[in-house]
Amino acid sequence: MRIIFMGTPDFAVPTLAALHDAAHEIVAVYTQPPRPAGRGKKLQPSPVQREAEIRHLEVRSPTSLKSAEEQAAFAALGADLAVVAAYGLILPQAILDAPRMGCLNVHASLLPRWRGAAPVQRAILAGDAQTGITIMQMDAGLDTGPMLATARVQVEGKTAGELTAELAELGAQLMVGTLTELEMLHAVPQPEDSVTYARKIDKAESRIDWAQPAEAIERQVRAFAPAPGAFFEHQGERYRVLAAEVADGAGASGTVLDDHLTVATGSGALRLLTVQRGGKPAMETAALLRGKPIPAGTVLS
Repeated sequence: MRIIFMGTPDFAVPTLAALHDAAHEIVAVYTQPPRPAGRGKKLQPSPVQREAEIRHLEVRSPTSLKSAEEQAAFAALGADLAVVAAYGLILPQAILDAPRMGCLNVHASLLPRWRGAAPVQRAILAGDAQTGITIMQMDAGLDTGPMLATARVQVEGKTAGELTAELAELGAQLMVGTLTELEMLHAVPQPEDSVTYARKIDKAESRIDWAQPAEAIERQVRAFAPAPGAFFEHQGERYRVLAAEVADGAGASGTVLDDHLTVATGSGALRLLTVQRGGKPAMETAALLRGKPIPAGTVLS
């Protein structure tokens, strides 16, 4: 098929690679424009742009698709299909209608659960046992289109980073398989009685509230690892918690209970396993405490 690919982050890269490797003709790759990043704030291309350039594919990075000129340029590609994976721009109706067979989306949840911007993090925070990938025919709504295929994975004890990487590979495989059988598939409308929305992550959500149960904080740690990182403050310094486990213990919320950085919560206790101080590398708790002791009895905020 003649395919326009639309995606931006690491999540989208396996799908682009799989479609190209499957000998589909990628007539153009749409991605978000380069953004300033790193200490020097130099403009950095998106992961999708880097992959497209390695594969010598045409890259387009409009800031919007609302203008008649951009829509005409998109339609002029004469694509059979557009494949979208975490692109980051709203697709106007003229864009959705331009490819002969419409636009398909690789969405990182089992729709209609977790429509929206942060489905992986929301699934972990909610304690979902399973999540997955949905291949969806796009319409004008927010992840509301009919479904063509789904695949499930166990959430288990995975971080958002680990789960996103797993879903990215699964989504790539599922999209290639869906295109192989596309003419035989029948899109199924999403049930409206089980819709949930995965609103965008607010950085304020990553601050640990020690009054919450240990199980909820452990999910918070996984949901925000590797970024932005669940955090607490001690002596005016921010500490990002990248791994933790529920432990035995009880006390006033936020109180350090032992020499292994086990912290009392609203219900139970949480042992911090991997922690990162501001401007420092992440390290195991034992190494952290050798350089920066946090003795039992300390109350964290």
